[in-house]
Amino acid sequence: MKSINALLLALALASPFALATQAKDIQQFTLDNGMHILVLEDDSIPNANMYLFWKVGSRNEYPGITGLSHFFEHMMFNGSEKYGPKMFDRTMEAAGGANNAYTTENLTVYTNWFPSDAMELIFDLEADRIANLDIDAEVVESERGVVASERSTGLENSNFRTLHEEVKGVAFRAHPYSWPVIGHDSDIANWTLEDLRQYHKTYYAPNNAVVVIAGAVEFDQVKKLAEQYFGPIPAQPAPREVHTVEPKQVGERRTYVHKSSVTSPNLLMAFHVPETGHEDYYALQMLGDILGQGNSSRLQQSLVFEQKLATNVMTYIPQSFDANLFYLYAIATPGTSPEALEQGLVEQINKVIEQGVTEQELQKVKNSQLVNFYREMQTINGKANTIGTYQVYFGDYQQLFELPEALEKVTAADIQRVAKTYLRKANSTVGILDNKEDSYAQDN
Repeated sequence: MKSINALLLALALASPFALATQAKDIQQFTLDNGMHILVLEDDSIPNANMYLFWKVGSRNEYPGITGLSHFFEHMMFNGSEKYGPKMFDRTMEAAGGANNAYTTENLTVYTNWFPSDAMELIFDLEADRIANLDIDAEVVESERGVVASERSTGLENSNFRTLHEEVKGVAFRAHPYSWPVIGHDSDIANWTLEDLRQYHKTYYAPNNAVVVIAGAVEFDQVKKLAEQYFGPIPAQPAPREVHTVEPKQVGERRTYVHKSSVTSPNLLMAFHVPETGHEDYYALQMLGDILGQGNSSRLQQSLVFEQKLATNVMTYIPQSFDANLFYLYAIATPGTSPEALEQGLVEQINKVIEQGVTEQELQKVKNSQLVNFYREMQTINGKANTIGTYQVYFGDYQQLFELPEALEKVTAADIQRVAKTYLRKANSTVGILDNKEDSYAQDN
């Protein structure tokens, strides 16, 4: 298998644009109101994009207003002072642009893609909805219904989402990661207009944003437009810090979820792990890949191909400001009990803890993560997203250019160490989703 250095050389020869961007190519400035803006001049195509990372997600909510972060992902497209309802999309599309948005536990991110000559329009559109969002009662009620329907439909159609919500609620007893990003039903039904106005004022303040603009743009032009359109928007007092730390888990937790439409058991195991900027982050990511990513991963080989206990397996570690969870998910084959599936999964975890991983496995995931990184850095969209992601989660975008060295430093011993440290029974929450309403009673 290729070494890291050989892989880097191959990537450099095959994909010169992938390695073209360097830390020195990124310029940055901060407006007087605190908005931090990063600019990457890239003339590879005559287009540009703008990513706005708002440091607000479900972790910034509290019981009574859960789901507000996600709700604003909807509201930000529903009219402001200059551009009325639905005009944000229509105006951008008429100029040849497109957009999207997403909300997580930690962030709400808005993305705009556009021809470079439409950049001033994009600044105008964004400044209008940041400074002058119209929180209209009729629109709020309409979108409230949309979000409530999205929540119920999502839970009905997704077994993973149903189980994930329950497992999070059990794994976290204090931290706001315990509730779903979309919020609780009763909170969705009862947000007030004042709740919304105060939330927007607090979290959509320019001093709570990181903006990345990449593509066929000039730094001086970007700075001029930012000062013209974003500069007049007043800063606000910094949002209250999330200071709650989840207490250390000292014993296994379990939850059983009944869903009559499930055809075979679903199993989700979650283990508390540190935040994204922690020194164990890369080792945990590699451990997740070794266990569950790709057909050659341990869980795929053992549970799917050899023992035929599962039809699908997955590992997942969300990027996160605070300590979060390392997830292992499996769907049982017809006729396989959740107990058998769990035993098979635990056996694979214990093998890593007791025997470690091979150098070949380690090199494979290093190579895979590097390939994914360079593939992402081949487009202006990928560059903007990656630059912003590192800026908000690691505190400095320059760390993304240290990724190859950071991956190279991870050893097989590190993988075994983090498995021993975090994938412990006393640190686990196990969730089972099945159609047997009283399955435990039947087993006794």
